[in-house]
Amino acid sequence: MNFLKVLQEVTPLLMRGMLITVETTIFALIFAFVLGLFICWMGVSKHKMPRFIAKTYIWIIRGTPLLVQTFFVYFGVPQLFQSFGFNFRLSPFTAGIVTLSINAAAYIAEIFRGGIQAIDKGQMEAARSLGLSYPRAMFRIIIPQAFRISIPALVNQFIISLKDTSIVSVISLAEIVYEAKIYIGRTMQSFAVWTIVGGVYLLIITLLSQLSRYVEKRLDYGNKSNS
Repeated sequence: MNFLKVLQEVTPLLMRGMLITVETTIFALIFAFVLGLFICWMGVSKHKMPRFIAKTYIWIIRGTPLLVQTFFVYFGVPQLFQSFGFNFRLSPFTAGIVTLSINAAAYIAEIFRGGIQAIDKGQMEAARSLGLSYPRAMFRIIIPQAFRISIPALVNQFIISLKDTSIVSVISLAEIVYEAKIYIGRTMQSFAVWTIVGGVYLLIITLLSQLSRYVEKRLDYGNKSNS
């Protein structure tokens, strides 16, 4: 089978898989953004217990492979519920979103923490002197600025999470890598298919990288204009 024929046959399957890949990534990052912001808020808290919980969460997630986390969510968590008499199962799509969410949240929390630390401490002191409470000052003054600083890193995290969906294919999530493996199982055209898959990923990630650079330049231009 020649390369063009493989391309013609596999393209509809890969586009269907890429749709699942992008959909999974978007949903995961929405949840990861909220969870990561909450973990970051705990991590910069004045109280020891929230800081300890945040540091422990980040330590566990960053210290374990995504593959292990995937198996834990898809196989381990349902078994735990079933041991207590609950008939609980997760679909591959749901398990993929949950896994990518809890994984990305740890990195997003660190991205936000770095953004917050880049803000001049005098702004918090000024906000408190005006009568704002610590949480109010954080969410109205500090975090919006930290978010703006963190946008390029957040785009980079989107790229990483998009690539990480390939690992989640081990639980039969029908994303692009899973569809590619199914096609290869029928035709044995490994070289052609993986070349095409690599090209698809390379194209999408190149576009996202260009978007990240564009956003970063726009932010730099905005900062220069305001200065």
